[in-house]
Amino acid sequence: MKISFLASHGGSSAREIIAAIQTHKLTGFEIGILITNNKTTTIYPWCLENAIEVMHISGETHPDNEDAAIKQALLAAGTDIVVLSGYMKKIGAATLTVFKDKILNIHPSLLPKHGGHKMYGDFVHAAVLTAKEKQSGASVQVINAVYDAGPVLLQGQVPVLADDTVATLGARVRAIEAELYINALKKWQENDFKG
Repeated sequence: MKISFLASHGGSSAREIIAAIQTHKLTGFEIGILITNNKTTTIYPWCLENAIEVMHISGETHPDNEDAAIKQALLAAGTDIVVLSGYMKKIGAATLTVFKDKILNIHPSLLPKHGGHKMYGDFVHAAVLTAKEKQSGASVQVINAVYDAGPVLLQGQVPVLADDTVATLGARVRAIEAELYINALKKWQENDFKG
């Protein structure tokens, strides 16, 4: 199964998953392409340095057909499954249709709590603290056309401590994300893409 990635920033999850494939911690997957909508991000040169095929596709490079360009690049790479690694743009209809039920995302809360449009990163952790939750964590989901509304594949929990700040809670959640994503991919693989 060939796995490709969409990333907007540092692509930390993508790096961890690529490392897991290269060290055979995650077997049965090959690396396809990494697409970023931000060529100035650190993941772009990292891919070049590590012989990972990388492409910059954004509204700047494809103002009229960004979605179609992403879909075509994923297909050209022979992609079976797409992993979002901090990708900050909504996936377009053409890509969603071709890769229906084959695009995974990780969200830094226990969905369905604290999901939705503009709920990402520190905004999520702040909402968790404001709600005085006792537990938080991360959720790997199969995405659809609505932000954070797709079926959850796997979740990992962390405690919310009495003295937590957005930074400390965020760090605790990020610490479990890579392993959770890798385990979700194993689960996905065992289910043979049936979700």
